[in-house]
Amino acid sequence: MALPITELRQLLSEAFPDAMIDVVDLAGDNDHYQASITSSQFEGKNRVQQHQMVYQALKGKMGDELHALALKTRTP
Repeated sequence: MALPITELRQLLSEAFPDAMIDVVDLAGDNDHYQASITSSQFEGKNRVQQHQMVYQALKGKMGDELHALALKTRTP
């Protein structure tokens, strides 16, 4: 099962409304993405905590509908 890029962007935008989000489909299969997210919500959080926030935003789709997600998270 795959996750359309539009749905991935929507989930991320809902969780991080202030963010600049860039998503790239790395393999053209709706299953391997790279996401760059710049959000003030990441302030004071280490990289692991930031990535946990992103995975939480995906509402259980990681590992099921989404196989791989390379993340780059940062604060503004």
